[in-house]
This record gives sequence, structure tokens and C-alpha cells, in this order.
Amino acid sequence: MISPVQASTSNPMQKLFAEWPVSIPRKGIVVTVHGETVQFVEFMITGELLLLERQTPDVAGARRVILDFNNIASTKILDAVEMSRFTAFGFRGSVGVRS
Repeated sequence: MISPVQASTSNPMQKLFAEWPVSIPRKGIVVTVHGETVQFVEFMITGELLLLERQTPDVAGARRVILDFNNIASTKILDAVEMSRFTAFGFRGSVGVRS
């Protein structure tokens, strides 16, 4: 994991991946600004780039995808993770309270 000093950025997606907590599995789906979805089972980061590893190859046969953090629109978490564990990402609010 990259230290918070190294991950100092105004890009929230870069910060999210740089500070990914060990309590949340490193897999999910990234949705690009172009609407493409990339399912991943592992990732690495360097500077402004994110390297995603797929479990199975895409239609072109690629198992790895490199994205610029600026091209990420959203990230989806596939595992059933309790909301309270997302506080490790910095999320705040009342957990378990419904109106």
C-alpha cells in the first residue's frame, strides 16, 4: 500500500485505491467515464495509473488493464461487506440507522 503522503492527490479515485483497507477484498468493478466496465480481482497503482487484473481474459484476450485515474467514473464492490467497514476508506455517517 502507498503511504498517504505518496497518495496526496485531489483525485478521489486515486486516493481510494491508494488507501484501500486490508479489511475489504481487493476486487470489484471499475466503470470508466466512457461507460465501460472492468471487473478486477487485484490491482496495483503507480502515479496517475491503475493496473487492474482480471480473473478471465476479455474478448481481446487481455487479463490486465491500465487506466488513468481521471478515466474512472465509479468503483463497485462485489463482496457483501458491512457498511461499517467502509469507515476505513474515510466514509462517515450513521451505520444501520434507517428512516
